[in-house]
Amino acid sequence: MELDYSEEISFKKRRKLEDDPPQATTGMEILPRDVVLDILSRLPITSLVQFKFVCKSWLALVQDPLIANLQLSTKPHHANNNPCLILHCDFPIRNQLYFIEFSGHKEDEKSKVRRFHLPFQAKMSEYDVVGSCNGLLALSDSLYNDAFYIYNPFTRDYIELPKSMQYPDQEVIFGFGFHPVTKQYKVIKIVYYRNNCSNSNYHRRTRRVTYPRSEVQVYTLGSPAWRSLGKLLHQFVRRPSEALVNGRLHWVTRPRRHDPARRIVSFDLADEEFREVPKPDCGGLNRCNFHLAVLGGCLSAAVYGNYGKLEIWVMKDYKKNESWIKEFNIGAYIPKVLKQNIDRTFRILKNPSNGRVVRVVCALANGQILLEYKNRVLVSYEPKGGKFKDLMFQSLPNWFHTIVHQGSFNWIDNPLDT
Repeated sequence: MELDYSEEISFKKRRKLEDDPPQATTGMEILPRDVVLDILSRLPITSLVQFKFVCKSWLALVQDPLIANLQLSTKPHHANNNPCLILHCDFPIRNQLYFIEFSGHKEDEKSKVRRFHLPFQAKMSEYDVVGSCNGLLALSDSLYNDAFYIYNPFTRDYIELPKSMQYPDQEVIFGFGFHPVTKQYKVIKIVYYRNNCSNSNYHRRTRRVTYPRSEVQVYTLGSPAWRSLGKLLHQFVRRPSEALVNGRLHWVTRPRRHDPARRIVSFDLADEEFREVPKPDCGGLNRCNFHLAVLGGCLSAAVYGNYGKLEIWVMKDYKKNESWIKEFNIGAYIPKVLKQNIDRTFRILKNPSNGRVVRVVCALANGQILLEYKNRVLVSYEPKGGKFKDLMFQSLPNWFHTIVHQGSFNWIDNPLDT
């Protein structure tokens, strides 16, 4: 039987304890400390995890708190800067977390999808991945919106946050991030709710229950309790924050009858204020489907067109509203997995209001764009040649949502110099 990643690491740890060889000089001890740390910071996170079981001196090296800082400050031009991809699978029954250590994906290489075993899964079997920041994942209870965990999947460190205010009938949107100036991690919980369960708030046209009241709750990691910031004037699309840029979380607003235009709204994790972010100069942001992403550290907007076409606008300088430029034009594409039901796929591509077909995940170190199609397949896109490539991975789940993650030994009580 194949072990998942957590079980595999535990097995290697037990085997090492049972048969620990005498300590030997490896050569690492004679190198200057800053050189050693720089070397280690460039290694993939899975290599560093294995590093811990070589000998006690190597264990001490990877436990140096500066390793986490160096890992998180690695510059984008480094070859090993491709992200670690977290795959959240909630189909058909149990929630599972998988990961792929993305190393460029050569033609003759098939990366293996490996599974994490959450140490608190017995307490929270159904969950949503709210966000990823500095090697930490934020997970919320998808059934009751009650439990909330911060978790480092590679060190298995985790904490459960205090309970927050609940309402009998509510809709919840989360965000999670870190501000580089205040050095604080914060979780934001936006609650839309009704005072009662009557049908008076049923929107017949969209067949959707509306929630007229709202409350914004914030939790600073390390504090004793959640704080209320009062009500929110905006109605956000029911998705977690899709972009963390410059210490600000970003959402897309939901159109209203009296205000049909969609807007981009940020929440500053330092002063805890909501602000509208000017949109790029294109009409697509008023359409039914567009989403936010982070490309090269910049806020980006992926705008849908007919037949599966996609425009990607990038805000090159966050402080300048006029810095939005149309960076990529991505044509229509149907991955092989989706061609099995070509008629249905074509109808979806023709009319994007049927649902989100393609999602921009991230930019890779080689300049390609990583795309996710219908939560079923990952595709790389080469902007120069306009070529698509379906990426093949061993043990890939049938349905998943991809989260860009930077594997690290970081934890919330470690000071960061990012």
